[in-house]
Amino acid sequence: MKVTVRYFAAIRETIGLGTEQVQTQSLTVAALREELRSRGGAYAEALAPGRAVRMALDQVLCEPTMPLHDGCELAFFPPVTGG
Repeated sequence: MKVTVRYFAAIRETIGLGTEQVQTQSLTVAALREELRSRGGAYAEALAPGRAVRMALDQVLCEPTMPLHDGCELAFFPPVTGG
């Protein structure tokens, strides 16, 4: 399936790209995160296990277990705090 992946804030800076189209066999948000992380380098750093990363599927905050679907948009971003 084809997924649009968007990166924001510090994750975007680390990876060096704001968006990309990914052809994947991953079925869940967590599986795609792991697939991207396995690319190594900046992806492994930005999406490392234990690193605080929020995710939104089709612009709705989601859990890692959410299923992906063809043509969806998955966004990765750090937690946001206000003050």
